[in-house]
Amino acid sequence: MIEAHGLTKRYGPKTAVDGISFTVRPGTVTGFLGPNGAGKSTTMRMIMGLDRPTAGTVIVNGKPYAQHRSPLTEVGALLEAKAVHTGRSAYNHLRALAATHGIPTSRVGDVIEMTGLQAVAKKRVGGFSLGMGQRLGIAVALLGDPKTLILDEPVNGLDPEGVLWVRNLAKFLASEGRTVFLSSHLMSEVAQTADRVLVIGRGKILADASVQEFVDGSSQKSVKVRSPQAARLAELVTGDGVTITSSEPGLLDVAGSDAASIGETAAANGIVLHELTPVTSTLEQAYMELTAESVEYHASTGQEGGAATTSPAEPGAAPAVPAAPEGGAR
Repeated sequence: MIEAHGLTKRYGPKTAVDGISFTVRPGTVTGFLGPNGAGKSTTMRMIMGLDRPTAGTVIVNGKPYAQHRSPLTEVGALLEAKAVHTGRSAYNHLRALAATHGIPTSRVGDVIEMTGLQAVAKKRVGGFSLGMGQRLGIAVALLGDPKTLILDEPVNGLDPEGVLWVRNLAKFLASEGRTVFLSSHLMSEVAQTADRVLVIGRGKILADASVQEFVDGSSQKSVKVRSPQAARLAELVTGDGVTITSSEPGLLDVAGSDAASIGETAAANGIVLHELTPVTSTLEQAYMELTAESVEYHASTGQEGGAATTSPAEPGAAPAVPAAPEGGAR
């Protein structure tokens, strides 16, 4: 379990994380979402004791991370997959980490097999593709068989098979009663993997709910209506709070009304319906709606968002680069 109370981090006059409180519970996969510069990485670094909070506290499994006698067996983390000695092989990197905690060498073999690193285990890490580097980072996180997993962008650089593997792994670990806390920019993956979402923007918690509750709370609900008498139906259902758009003849997208009301109106006026489908928001749509005022830069307008004046870019942030093809050493 991860518990934060009033967690705050300031860098000079800038506030990266602003008095947030949350609990990440065992037995669930919790997705951690937010725009660039929102405070995600800073929060994860404070959980792991890599950054000292300006105020507030955060504990993992009942203690601050630094107070655990055997941290690898309590918390496994993937925060920066490149934080390895590039001259070492994957096997030797894992074996060295295992030795610091008295973890048997057999466990090194286990995590190499679990993460699909068998073919490159004896090769230098410096020659790894981005995807294989991610697999090694996940192997490190799993090495101590920990109760809590903290994974920052775990599917970055993975091929579709690897993405599916991470998804199934996260669900399996949660089913064993472990705490799984992961961040991702891929909303489709979070929607398929996470049970709950924690959304941060401008250093503050914007939402803490189950995925279904979060999506259901979005205002972006509409009804797809197809009819040979679409124009007539549009006139009848138009009213206060109702917005109607059409992308093709005979098709209406009605926001601000529900399927039952539209169907009753059509029936009362002898209008034939070929389709009447409620359309609910996706996780991505709900997320974009919630964080619209928290992004650093709006690509559509070329204007900076509100986050730029209140939240600095997070330490260590780097520009996105194309993913290297997965498939072992280059």
